[in-house]
Amino acid sequence: MHIDYNTTGCCARVISFDISDDNIITNISFDGGCNGNLKMISKLLEGKSADFIISNCSGNLCRNKGTSCADQLAEGVKFAVAENNK
Repeated sequence: MHIDYNTTGCCARVISFDISDDNIITNISFDGGCNGNLKMISKLLEGKSADFIISNCSGNLCRNKGTSCADQLAEGVKFAVAENNK
């Protein structure tokens, strides 16, 4: 399933990715944000499980925003897992 997750409180506006039936995340891309850093995050997390991404990206904060692009990726993956389990 393909997900386009609209973010809140970070520089990236939309995070897109695919989630498989067994909750593996692929094809991560960010619209907006720090291009080089987000490309590296996408490469490092390619093919990882939703649980891995959620546990490693949740709570990573940027400046005083209360969230970050990585934290919003974790939120998007949580949403996708819930949709996958319907």
